[in-house]
Formats: sequence, C-alpha cells, structure tokens
Amino acid sequence: MAYWLFKSEPSTWSWEEQLAKGDQGEEWDGIRNYQARNNMRNMKLGDLGFFYHSQTTKEIVGIVEVIALAHPDSTTDDERWECVDVKAVQSLPKPVSLQDCKQNPKLNEMVLVNNTRLSVQPVSSKEWMEICKMGDVK
Repeated sequence: MAYWLFKSEPSTWSWEEQLAKGDQGEEWDGIRNYQARNNMRNMKLGDLGFFYHSQTTKEIVGIVEVIALAHPDSTTDDERWECVDVKAVQSLPKPVSLQDCKQNPKLNEMVLVNNTRLSVQPVSSKEWMEICKMGDVK
C-alpha cells in the first residue's frame, strides 16, 4: 500500500462534502498539473491519503481511500487529464496543521513541507505514521 496527500480548498471541495459522499466517494477532479496527475496514475485500489484543507486552515483533516483507478477526468474533454475516485475513511481526531508538520523534525523531507503547491503528492510510510500519531489516529 502507498500513501498520498490530496489538497483541496474548502470553498471548492471540503472534508464535510467528502464525508457526505459516503462509500460512493467522489472523483478527485480538476487537477491540471502533470506531476499531480502522474501521482494519481501511480495509485492502487486501497491506497490511503490524507485530506488536506489548503488556503485557509492549512491542515490535514481526514483520511481517504482510493476506490477507483486513474480514469478520464469528467470535468474536461482534454484526454491528458485523469483522476482517481476517493472515499472518506475517517476524520482526524486532532487536525494536523502545516505549521505542526514544519516544526516536526521527523517530517523535514515531507513533500508538503518542501513543496506546498503540489496538489496530489506522495507520503512515505514513516511520514504517514508520524502524522497519524500527531492527529491521534488509532
């Protein structure tokens, strides 16, 4: 299993909206960055990802699971763009802020800490475990 981080502005797609979709999940659409698209192409069913609210609170608020492999993005006719579908797994009992991540030496190499603009990014298993610990995930 691989781990990922998905960034969304709450005004565009919030954690609450993701939760409301239930097991049906939702396309992670609208990505127009090749590196982020390629990350989605590398995802496998069952991979887990952090749901990160960007722009406003800048914090990891939940965990999602990949439920559909990369496929054409329904929001465009441009065949270069693909997306995966994700469903909410759980909310973090204690959201983990970008500032918390930057202050934790165990996360110095994390993509989020070093490239805050990439909207879909890999997370190492070590980073995953550390953030789960910080967020009180059991």
